[in-house]
Amino acid sequence: MSAFSITNSAPSERRLTGEILFLLAGLAALGALATNIILPAFPRIGASLGVSSQELGLTLSSFFVAFAFGQLLAGTLSDRFGRKWLVLGGLAVFAAGSVLCAFADTLSFLVVGRVIQALGACAASVLSRAIARDLFDGDALARALALTMIAGAAAPGFSPLLGSALDALFGWRVTFLVVAAFGVVLALHYSRRVSETHPADRRAPLAVSAVASAYGRLAVDPRFLLPALSVSLVIGGLYTFFAAAPAVLMSELGLTPLQLGLSFAATVLIVFAAGFLAPRLAHRWGQRTIGMIGLFVALAGGLSMFVFAAAPTFMTFTMAIALYLLGMGLINPLGTAIALHPFGRQAGLASALLGFLQMGCAAIGSSFASVLHLQPSASLAVILTTGSALALLVFIPVAMRRPEAEVQA
Repeated sequence: MSAFSITNSAPSERRLTGEILFLLAGLAALGALATNIILPAFPRIGASLGVSSQELGLTLSSFFVAFAFGQLLAGTLSDRFGRKWLVLGGLAVFAAGSVLCAFADTLSFLVVGRVIQALGACAASVLSRAIARDLFDGDALARALALTMIAGAAAPGFSPLLGSALDALFGWRVTFLVVAAFGVVLALHYSRRVSETHPADRRAPLAVSAVASAYGRLAVDPRFLLPALSVSLVIGGLYTFFAAAPAVLMSELGLTPLQLGLSFAATVLIVFAAGFLAPRLAHRWGQRTIGMIGLFVALAGGLSMFVFAAAPTFMTFTMAIALYLLGMGLINPLGTAIALHPFGRQAGLASALLGFLQMGCAAIGSSFASVLHLQPSASLAVILTTGSALALLVFIPVAMRRPEAEVQA
């Protein structure tokens, strides 16, 4: 069977095939998969390495920081040399880091493996958005990103359940080997089924001064910065939830590792619903209007968790997270499409800076959640409420802007 290739049709006219959907979803979900699948195994990992669950938090924060900075380089290189070899190289690095984690016998060794994992996964994540922007435009881009989010949610959503089963049956080290195998499968699929999506005539120069200047222009361009920052604040809250979930659900609410996995799996249905709704609602009422509604819903979720923070129950916590995830599922694909749309020739650069902002917010959120002198659910409530409120304020000028006023760069 032939590999997918760029056609002469306009980006807005191209169809999102199953092959491209699998690729985009797999690349986008790789970082969350590598994090979520190990969460139920934290108690056994800590016991095996002789460290506390709090000390294991370093494996999350180090991953987020490496992920954030690595994307800046990956996006730049892909705009100059194309997507293909950066994707394959990133997946190879990710698999190698996963194998190192599987054989770690100290916390330091595990952190090193996690950093290597992150450097590989960040290339996959940033290029999933860049490839989507290469292939699609306008409403088609929003639809592609929404469907990618739907499909990609299955991996981080069901991975804690899989991680719990693998840990119980084979031990936590096998979990990392399974993650490495997924990276290899994704690389094989890409090399056999998908061709280069960023042709030579659209590539940007690699001079350090030109790259720094391009990043600087993006960072102060409100067409990019405002929607990108809004999405990043909400996604940062999502990753903070991932990091805080074991402490909230297992330590505070008494769930078992299996129940933690089932709880994560149930959240996938909410992300699925939001992903299906986002492009349909946006087609009728506009991306900016639905993005604003999504941010209001996310804020309602954070406030709901805050209200019950003094005496949380599984029901109240789940209802609050469901609201937050629904709002996140609306703003994420639409805000990303708004941020990337004007920058077709710099899709890799723009996607890299967006990813940097997202992982930066994730690192800040998870760090604050661990240092606040509150119980875990209360700390999470503060982070989610503050982040979604700031995201809403930042997005107001975007919602008021005329879409037809934007010019592609």
